[in-house]
Amino acid sequence: MTAKTVEALLEDLRLLGDAQHRIATAVRALVRQRFEPFAEEVKYGGILFASGVPFCGVFAYKEHVSVEFGHGAAIEDALGHLEGSGKFRRHIKLRTVAEIESKQLAHYLPLALEAAKRAA
Repeated sequence: MTAKTVEALLEDLRLLGDAQHRIATAVRALVRQRFEPFAEEVKYGGILFASGVPFCGVFAYKEHVSVEFGHGAAIEDALGHLEGSGKFRRHIKLRTVAEIESKQLAHYLPLALEAAKRAA
């Protein structure tokens, strides 16, 4: 059995809805644009991103898309957009493409990478 490709997963997201597909695609484009080196893989039902170390992932649900930060609890959240109260993880829920900007996802991505590198 071969691993599911990122493109195949994105096509499957259309079954959840066009909004989830557009949001996940936009998040992926933002991460690809900002990080070098860049790697991605399909795992746990979403797309995990790495730049030297894995640092975040995007997962689609019926009502939203979640950008998950495995070491998000180590991020200082001065902007107040991180959700979750677990020991390590935090996430940002996105319901529209516009929320990528309004919830300032681009601000959190390098912080997530720094937190992941410190934990490695």
